This record gives sequence, structure tokens and C-alpha cells, in this order.
Amino acid sequence: MSEIEVKAKGMMPLGDSARHDRFWDRVWMCIICGGLYVLLYREELIRLFDRWMSPKESHGLMIPLFSLWFIYQERKRLAEMVGKPSYLGLLAIILSIGGYLFSSFKGFAYPKQIMMLGTIGGIVLMLGGWRILYRVLLPIVFLFFAMPLPARLYNRISQPLREMASTVASTILDLLPNIDSQAVGVLIHGTHGPNEFSLNVAEACSGMRLLLAFVALGVAMAYMEKRPLIHRIVLFCSTVPIAVFCNMVRVLLTGLIHIYVGPEYAQGTLHTILGMVMLILAFSLYGLLAWLMNNLFEEEREDEGGDDGVLIVGGSKS
Repeated sequence: MSEIEVKAKGMMPLGDSARHDRFWDRVWMCIICGGLYVLLYREELIRLFDRWMSPKESHGLMIPLFSLWFIYQERKRLAEMVGKPSYLGLLAIILSIGGYLFSSFKGFAYPKQIMMLGTIGGIVLMLGGWRILYRVLLPIVFLFFAMPLPARLYNRISQPLREMASTVASTILDLLPNIDSQAVGVLIHGTHGPNEFSLNVAEACSGMRLLLAFVALGVAMAYMEKRPLIHRIVLFCSTVPIAVFCNMVRVLLTGLIHIYVGPEYAQGTLHTILGMVMLILAFSLYGLLAWLMNNLFEEEREDEGGDDGVLIVGGSKS
């Protein structure tokens, strides 16, 4: 890359000594700002950590690690870029802190979390400018997945998922011999021969935890893997239907265990293990989709002096 091209992209060639000095300047600025950030938001950070330690929100522990990994992936470009600090970043920090204090006074939990992310963006903009912010924007936005949703919004989303899972499970159970079942809301009532049974698709089985965790994973994998943009879009859009499908399978298997094995085996440890198995199933389906796009549809690049690129479908040219 020529010096003109480097400068056009907001970069500049540096000697080893200058590069080393600038690197440590940025490290010390990050340490100082990070310390002030933790000091300011320590109570909210402790509360978030306690939420992440619960099984329902445990995926939140992994989200910051993924964000740090995204930044690590961009380390070479960030080291070469010349940041131009912006006073708009300071304004964003002031507004975010003000919004945080206002939300604390009014008792709004979720806006406080959003203001914390706004503060991070403001710090990056103030110290590094728009080019640096652009490079780390996804890692910052990705932190949204670690923030627990408001209870009201969570219930509005989980209720239709529970009803959908109960309807699908009841329909499939009704096809099995000697089973007559019907879904009523989130409940499944039915008979198996002379025995009656009743299943409740609890809030823990709504699939919200799997949905949020897997959407976050889909964004991470689509970002990290080098693939065409259309592939990334397909992979991201597939996360929701795959997660919903796996949750329906989980509810169905729970019902089968309840009917054929015993109600006591459809809860507790076995129920938790079944949830982990569904997570593996979701990963497998996602990996299968990625493999199909990599191998079934392969675009042949135009060679030097060769024919135009052609589309290879299943190994044959068309």
C-alpha cells in the first residue's frame, strides 16, 4: 500500500519507535478512561454481573468477551489508524451520564444500561474520532445482547413463543397412537390411553434464553468468518427460526418424556440437560447451513485472461 493510499484511509506510515510510543499512549488512555468508567458505573456493573450469574441470563458473561475478540481482530488496522479526537464525543459522554442519572432517579433500569453503552461510544469518539469509532462500532453495539430485557418486553415476546411451542407440540403428540391432546394457551391437556396428562410450557421453556444467545452467536460468527455479504445476511436471519425450531423440539421431547417415562423425569436436571442438547442442535443446524452455502453455491472467480465467472451449483457449471 502506497503512502498516498495509506493517508487516504486515515492511516500513516510510522517508524517502530513512534508506533511503540503511540501504542502505549493509547493503552494508558484506555486504562484511565476504563477506571473512571468502572468507578462511575460500579453499582450497575455489579447488578449486571449478578444477573449474568443466573441461568436465565448466563449468556451475558460471554458477550463482553466476544466484543473484546472483535476489537482484537481489528488490532492491526487500529494500530495504523490516525485518530482525530472529536469534542462531540465529550458531548455524548455528558448526555449519557445525564441520562443515566435521570433514569436512576426515575427508577428506569433498561435506559441506564443503554446510557452505559452510550458512554463507551462517547469515550471512543472523544479519544479516537469517527474513524476509530466506525471500526469498533459493532463490538459496542454487540454489548446490547448482554443487557437483560425489561420484564414487560420479555413477557410480551415470550408469551407468543410459549403458545406457539405448545400448539406445535400438541399437534405432533396428537398424531401418535393412543394419545389425544389439545393446546389451550400455554397448556397442553390430553389423554394417553386411560391416563390423563397436563403439560405447562413454563416461562423457562419459552426459548428466550436460547433465542437471545443464539442471535448473539449468529452475529458473532457472521462477523468473524470471511464470507460474502449475502452469506452473512442469510446466517444472521436464520438464527431466529433455528432457535424457535429447537425450542419446539425441546417442548415436544419434554412432553414425550412426561408421557412415556414419567412426570418426575421431565423436570429438574434432565430438563436442564435437554436444554443444553437443544443448544448443540442449534449450533449443528447453523453449521450445516454455513457448510451448504460454502460448498453448494461457489462462485468461480474470473481468471486473468479467462472466461467470465460462472456459478458452480453442486459441482457442475451453469
